[in-house]
Parts: sequence; C-alpha cells; structure tokens
Amino acid sequence: MGIEYKPIWFDSLGAKSSCTLVKTDSVSVLIDPGVAIMHRTFPAPSTVKYEWCIEGYKAILDAAAIADVIVITHYHYDHFIDFEERVYRGKIILAKNPNLFINDSQRNRALSFFKHLYAMEGIDLESILEEPVEVEFRDPLSEIPKAATRDFGDYNPRRRELLEKGMKWFKNRAKKWNGYKRIPELKLHDIEVRFADGRSFKFGELKLRFTRPLFHGIEFSRVGWVVGLVIEYGSWKLLYSSDLNGPIIEDYADWIVSERPNIIVLDGPMTYMLGYTLNRINLNRAIDNAVHIVEDSGAELILYDHHLPREPKFKERTKLVWKRAGEKGVRLMTVAEYLGITPAVLRYV
Repeated sequence: MGIEYKPIWFDSLGAKSSCTLVKTDSVSVLIDPGVAIMHRTFPAPSTVKYEWCIEGYKAILDAAAIADVIVITHYHYDHFIDFEERVYRGKIILAKNPNLFINDSQRNRALSFFKHLYAMEGIDLESILEEPVEVEFRDPLSEIPKAATRDFGDYNPRRRELLEKGMKWFKNRAKKWNGYKRIPELKLHDIEVRFADGRSFKFGELKLRFTRPLFHGIEFSRVGWVVGLVIEYGSWKLLYSSDLNGPIIEDYADWIVSERPNIIVLDGPMTYMLGYTLNRINLNRAIDNAVHIVEDSGAELILYDHHLPREPKFKERTKLVWKRAGEKGVRLMTVAEYLGITPAVLRYV
C-alpha cells in the first residue's frame, strides 16, 4: 500500500508526548512534535527523566527531518516545540487555530510560537496581526447532546451548576476571541501555515480530516480545546484523538467509533491526577467510553497511552478496558508495549 505508521515518542517511553509519524511514498506527516519532562512524582530519578526527555527530543528531530507536513493539535508543550527551526523550516504546518477556541495560556504560547516561526522568514508578527473579527458562537453543548443530557442521578444538580458556570466562562472567552488581533495564515518561501479546525487537506492520495475544536477533557475544560485528526490513505485509516482525556465526553467516543479506523491513537484519563483534577465520575465515564471504543470501533490496533502511563496503577485503574480488549481479541497496548518494552512508569516500582 505504500504507507507506514510509526509512533515517535509517548508517555510510556518516559517523557510526556504523543508524537506520531505517518509516511507514504510521496508525503510524510508528523503529528504533535512536542515533548516535556515527567512530573515530580513520576517514579524515576530526575536524571533519568531528563535523559528520557532529551531522547524524545532527538527522536522528534529525526522524524521532523523526513516530514513534509507538521500537525499541531493544540499549544501544550508536550504537543509542539517552541522553538526549533529544524522541526518547522521547509514544512507545511497545519495548526490549531490560535485565534478561536483557546484559553489564555495557550493563546500566549501560540503568540510566542508564531512570533518565532514568522521571524524565521524575517517577518515581525506584530506588524502583520489582523484586526479583530466579530464571530457568533453556537452553544457548545449543542455539539455534544449525549453528554449534555446524560442523567447522572444524584450528581445531576451539581453537574447542572457546573455546566451553567462553564457556559458563563465560555461566553466570556468568546468576548476575548472577538477582541483578539488575528494571527494570520501565511504562505512564505520556506513555510506554509494553515489553520486546521474543521478542515480537510489532501496531499496526493493522503487525506487529513480535522475535527471542529473539542474540549480538552470534560465539558468546558479550562485547559482549552484541541482538534482531533483522521488520516486516510485508500482504505487505510488512522484516528488521532489528541487530548480528549479518555475520552471523557460520550459524543467524542461515538465519533471515534463511527470512523471505523484501522489504528486509534487514544489518549487516556489522567489517573495520576485522580482526586485532584479527575474525579471518580469522570474516570468512570472515560472507562465506559474506552470500552465502547474497544468493543465497537473495529480497530485493529489501539495505542492507549498519552496521559495514562504517568503513574504505576494506570492499568489497575482502567482494568475494565484492558479486560474487555482481551476478551474481544483487540490489540490494546501502550506504545512501549507496541515496541516490545516495559512502560517506563513500571521500571522503577
């Protein structure tokens, strides 16, 4: 068929990342070329964690050297590098729109990134920022009706309160977006930048379809939004979930199942944050949704990795997913296991 999938670096290898390469005979796509050191409580010495991060960085540079297209699904440092000219020079960059559906920290990171990127071509970003454009935004809950109307029993009053607060937060964000000076798309001598949200791109026989902006985790997650991606080449299909945290939202799991991909790159719930930013209700949602994907997507391979193997009990806390995959004969594994090695988090416990 002339296509190859290769995971470049993931959390199970010892540093935070979800970097993926898809190669065809004519074009290669590198998704989310970023890497970050593991958190303080990760069970490995600091020196080892640093070495893993450097190793991941070098692996990304090697992959970027053969890539024609760079995808950035959002502006967290484990998903893009700011700034490394060797990753971006000579590339077509398909990036999450930095002007809409973005929180403050990611907006600031995007400003820094595009400042550095355009400076590489001798352009001052401030001089080319475009005037704000008034946009009318739909109620984001209308795009996730299953999650928005789900009955959570005794938790429903609290959930309704959180959704109402979330909607107020969203409306305030929308006012900010309508006041932002716009970072423009550009086609220059050595780079081309296109904003990917909700769009499709074709490179020869390879097709890339991006989702609309999706919540990074729960409804109205303050962490921001991401774009998911489906890559098609003939009858072959890969789905890259980006950071859906499980997914927690039921409608996102239905989307994944409906695509019927051959390979799913699926991030998991942040079990290392259980009791802090992740509660039991949302962990159980993520588990139920992952089981749904295992049972109904028809995928040949599910790489269940990013976020998940950041603490040693990750398989115990998501055991129903692994159990169901075993019963169904589905190849569900971390990237480390796909490569035939023990996940890094399990090597120091």
